[in-house]
Amino acid sequence: MWTREQLKSNAKINMKRNYWSCVAVAFIMSVVEGIGTAGSARNGSRRVLSDGSYEYNSYYGGHHMTDMGEVLPVVMSLVVAIGAALIVFGLLFGIFVGNVLRIGADRFFVLNRTEAVGAGTIFDGFRSGHYGNIVLTMFLVDLYTMLWTMLFIVPGIIKSFEYMMVPYILSENPGMNQREAFAISKRMMDGEKMNAFVLELSFIGWYLLAGITCGLAGIFYVQPYYEATIAELYAYNKGKAFHEGYIQ
Repeated sequence: MWTREQLKSNAKINMKRNYWSCVAVAFIMSVVEGIGTAGSARNGSRRVLSDGSYEYNSYYGGHHMTDMGEVLPVVMSLVVAIGAALIVFGLLFGIFVGNVLRIGADRFFVLNRTEAVGAGTIFDGFRSGHYGNIVLTMFLVDLYTMLWTMLFIVPGIIKSFEYMMVPYILSENPGMNQREAFAISKRMMDGEKMNAFVLELSFIGWYLLAGITCGLAGIFYVQPYYEATIAELYAYNKGKAFHEGYIQ
């Protein structure tokens, strides 16, 4: 049975051995995953427009109320349309680009355990010859997790940990059938979900540090450390799977 201390100790060793490549890959993934939330900026724009119109009318009196009343709906419609476009772009980017880069990033951290690997490994999902299978499988992971979460929050969390190993399985077997990838991940995480949940919680302090340092600690230490740790968890689960004979 693995321990958090063991996984984290191994992760630190692997990260330090190839430090700058680990930082580069983790940073790229942070940016890529952040693009999916770009649409959230629309709320801030709406507040600015509302505040501005109030000050304008208060200063000049009610004379221009009619003009502003005609312009504001148009402006607000434009803001909503831009926000919707950003959301759609973020979703499509995540499905067709972000998830494929995630497979490459996971492959990087798995390989980094045993060899010096370049940051360019993050693009391996596009070069694997199985782009369509990666996109579909990862889309199903996101879809099933979302549907379970919409049903109830707790089942959604449980399922997210059940599917946790799918990206790592694909990183080494990009052509694997979706059902097989899900089945192997489910079996790998049997009896491991609560431990993995606690492992995730153990990084809360590190992420608070990243916030306090305006993200600098996250870029240069916390995120690569986390990625390397989860790669260690996968390596343990893979070894267990070989031992139990359900992968060869």
